[in-house]
Amino acid sequence: MDRRVAVLAGGCFWCLEAVFLELKGVLSVESGYCGGTLPDPSYEEVCGGRTGHAEAVRVEFDAQRIGYRDLLDVFFGIHDPTTPDRQGNDVGSQYRSAIFFVDEVQRREAQEAIERLERECVFDARIVTQVVPLGRWYPAEPYHQRYFERNPNQGYCSAVVSPKVAKFRKRFAHLRT
Repeated sequence: MDRRVAVLAGGCFWCLEAVFLELKGVLSVESGYCGGTLPDPSYEEVCGGRTGHAEAVRVEFDAQRIGYRDLLDVFFGIHDPTTPDRQGNDVGSQYRSAIFFVDEVQRREAQEAIERLERECVFDARIVTQVVPLGRWYPAEPYHQRYFERNPNQGYCSAVVSPKVAKFRKRFAHLRT
C-alpha cells in the first residue's frame, strides 16, 4: 500500500467528504480547517470568516488504487472553481476553492490540472482555485465527521449535499467503490 494525503477545499466540507468517501482507494476522509491564522479554530470562528481558514477535507488514499490526478478530477467535477469565496449560497473565504499541496509533485499536478481545464475551456469563467502549501491542519468537531452519512434528511444535506453526491455517482461511476 502507498498511503498518501490530499487536502482540498471547495465549499462546505460535508459535500466534499460525502463524495470522497465513495471513491475506490480512499482510506479515510476527515473534515477540518486549514489555510488560516487562528490556532485550533472552532466551526463558529471559521464560519465568522475572520480566521482565514477554509473548510476542507483531508483525504488519505492508496496511490496504488487511485491517483492524485483522479482525486483532482473529482474535486474539479463536483464544485465550481470559478467563484471566489463562494459555492452556491455558501459565501465567505471559508468556502473558497483551494488545493493545499503536501509536496512539489502535488503542486505541479494541481497546476497542470488547472492549466488543462483552462485550455479545454471546461468552465465558462477563469479558475480561481488557490494552490498553496499545506500548513497546519485542524480536524473539525466530531459532529461534522461523516455528517451526510449520519444526517441525510437534514435540510442542507437534502437540498445541497444529496444532489452533489448524485451528480458525482453518475459522472464518476468508474472511480467508485
